[in-house]
Amino acid sequence: MLKKLAGFFQEPPVKEVIPDTGKVKEMYSKWRWRIFYACFIGYTVFYLCKKNIAVALPGLSAEYGYSNTELGLLGSSLYLTYGIGKFVNGVIADRADVRKFLPTALIMTALANICFGLSAVFITPGEASFFGLPTNTVLLWIFVFFWGASGWFQSAGFPAVAKSLTYWYSNSERGTKWSLWSCSHQVGTFLSVIVSGCLVEHFGWKMAFFAPGTIAIIAAIWLYDRLRDRPQSLGLPDIETYNNEPSAKKSAVEEDNRTYIEIFKQNILFNKTIWLLAIAYIFVYIIRFGAEDWMIKYLHESKGNPLDLAAMKLSSLPLVGIAGTICAGLISDKIFKGQRAPVNLIYLMGVVFCLILLKFNTIGTLDFVLIGLLGAFTYGPQMMIGGLCAVESSSKKVASAATGFTGTFGYIGAVLSSTGTGFMVDKFGWNGAIAFWVVSALICIGICTVLMIDEKKKTSETK
Repeated sequence: MLKKLAGFFQEPPVKEVIPDTGKVKEMYSKWRWRIFYACFIGYTVFYLCKKNIAVALPGLSAEYGYSNTELGLLGSSLYLTYGIGKFVNGVIADRADVRKFLPTALIMTALANICFGLSAVFITPGEASFFGLPTNTVLLWIFVFFWGASGWFQSAGFPAVAKSLTYWYSNSERGTKWSLWSCSHQVGTFLSVIVSGCLVEHFGWKMAFFAPGTIAIIAAIWLYDRLRDRPQSLGLPDIETYNNEPSAKKSAVEEDNRTYIEIFKQNILFNKTIWLLAIAYIFVYIIRFGAEDWMIKYLHESKGNPLDLAAMKLSSLPLVGIAGTICAGLISDKIFKGQRAPVNLIYLMGVVFCLILLKFNTIGTLDFVLIGLLGAFTYGPQMMIGGLCAVESSSKKVASAATGFTGTFGYIGAVLSSTGTGFMVDKFGWNGAIAFWVVSALICIGICTVLMIDEKKKTSETK
């Protein structure tokens, strides 16, 4: 059975290179664009099945009487399985056919979402119990199971996309394409909040899982038609050869004789900078997922906003976050000449500023601005600390491992954000949640200050 499954997902063989340069150029032009927009749309749909939980939380709380701590278990289950799955599915995706792997992951995510909603259809709350446990408690753990399963299958999406972008775009253009593709996170979050918010308002919280699940299945079928694996599987030369870039040859010459394990130890396990980045990433994710998952409930309960208005306000977070993501890279490249730490510090100070103003603001329309700016100031460090900074602080030979390492720490932060925010709200009210996020930003500022000092020392030593 396992052999058949492995055979189904096996990476397609390399075909003989097409000799006609005109045809190669035509095919590359067609497939590169096709692969890019398929990856962008596909990952956006993954987010429809991920951020819908934020809109459903108030309904779950009202219908079943779950505490904020209990609701926090849902987010924690997804973030825990997602964090572990990024490593495991990353190893699998390296040798899998992207055309089959990515759509399958999306279909399984969709089924997990649909099963989440169906659980409440087949198990009716009441006086009955299962093995001495109240129905609501049993249902909560079923929700936790299916949401955790959804996280596992969603974690397979990023490695498949990363493989596609790496093989279809060369070093000189990959950064631009990667930053543009990364906006799919924000687009997906924006659409999820808007679509799920409307569905919950008119049809109840279950529809926030049924509708995205159905859309994901349709999108998965479309992805199978759009996607292909590596260029070599179509008879095309590798992208560096096609673009005539010497970087690939140069890196091959510069390779040393160390084993992968030795490089991994030196550049990750015994790399102080990577550890500091990973720890900082915990607090970035506490802020990011605290805002994304709990903002609607905060606006609804603390400021008295109806759910549809609260969802509209939250939609400004990922929308403005797109600009924040792109600007973070441009500012660090053009103004700070490749230094990332100063930009992270500026952005994190902006996070503290927005959270404090949001707490004391009484003008409803100003919430849109503050939440949007919070997204911009959060997504910048989220993109750089665990991604760009991690890659630049390690070796190219372990770049994926470096981002995977920091990414796992990030989802530890996501788990802490989910359970920690719920706990703080239950114990101290929403002021406790705001304080939790502000303190996280201040700790991250302290770590980034250390990184900036180290970065300046290294720069002065190389001069």
